[in-house]
Amino acid sequence: MHFPGRFADQMVVDQLDRMSLSFLVDGLVIKKGGSAGNIAFGLGVLGQSPLLVGAVGADFAEYREWLEAHGVDCSAILVCDDVHTARFVCTTDDDMRQIGSFYTGAMARSGQIHLADFADRVDLVLIGASDPGAMVQLTGECREAGTPFAADVSQQVARMDGDGIRQLVEGARYLMTNDYEWELLQQKTGWTEAQVAERVDIRITTLGEHGVQISGREVGELKIGVVPETGKVDPTGVGDAFRAGFLAATAGGLSLERAAQLGSLIAVQVLEHDGGQEWPWDRAHGLERLRDAYGPDAATDIETVLPA
Repeated sequence: MHFPGRFADQMVVDQLDRMSLSFLVDGLVIKKGGSAGNIAFGLGVLGQSPLLVGAVGADFAEYREWLEAHGVDCSAILVCDDVHTARFVCTTDDDMRQIGSFYTGAMARSGQIHLADFADRVDLVLIGASDPGAMVQLTGECREAGTPFAADVSQQVARMDGDGIRQLVEGARYLMTNDYEWELLQQKTGWTEAQVAERVDIRITTLGEHGVQISGREVGELKIGVVPETGKVDPTGVGDAFRAGFLAATAGGLSLERAAQLGSLIAVQVLEHDGGQEWPWDRAHGLERLRDAYGPDAATDIETVLPA
C-alpha cells in the first residue's frame, strides 16, 4: 500500500509509548513475493535453475505455476494444507519509508525441512529470512555436512537474539545484509567487524544509494557503486534482487566485483517497478546500463553469464 505523506509527520516523539495510528492509503496492490520467492525468481530469469526450499500453504498452486514458468524448481517445497502461505503487508510513504506486518503461516513449519532432503542437488544454500529456529537448524546442518552457505539474516535480525544470530553467521561463505542490519547484527552479537571477519569468508553489505561494500580475508575490501536509477517506484524486494544478480554471476564464475555489478543492475530494475517480480528482462538494455555504469569491460564480462 502507499501512504501519500510522511510517517515522520505523524509521530509524536514523547508519546511513542501511546502510539495508535491509522494511515489512509491511496493504493492497494497484491504481489507475489517473499525473500526466497523473489531471489529464486530472479535467478530463474537470469538463466539459473534455483531450487526453492520452504514451507507453503494450500493457497500456493497459482504461485507455483508462476515460479516454475520462470525457471524455478519447486519440487523441494513442503506444502501444509491447513494454513496459509506466509505473507507480508507493507505500507510505503512518500519518503520510501516502510511500516509492515508479517504473517508466518506455513513458514512456522520450516523446521520440518532438512538439508538431507536436497543436499545432493545444490552447490550453495542461501539461508534467508524464515522461521528463526529453522534458519539456525539449517545453518547447523550445512556446517556439519560441509555444504557452503550464505547467511542472509535480513529482517529477522530484529527478531533474533544475539546467540541465534551468532549461530546463523558462524562459518558462512557469504554474510549478506544491508547497512542497518549490519549495525544491528554487531550490536546484538557483541562482535566487532574484525571478529565477524574471522567467522565468515566474505561480507557483503548493501548501502542503498551508496552502493555495495564487500570485504573478506582473501579479497580485501571492495566498494561498488549503483546503476543510476530512472526513477523510484517501490523499494520492496530490492535487496532480494541484488542477491539474485550476485548469485547468478558467482555461479557463472565471475568475480565478486562483477557479481555486485550485476546484482546492482537487477536491484535498480526492481526499484523502478512495482513489485519484486514485475521487472522486465531485456538483455541488450541491461548490458547498455552496465556499460554506462561500470564501463565496457564490465559489460563484456557480465555478458557471458546472461541468458539470451
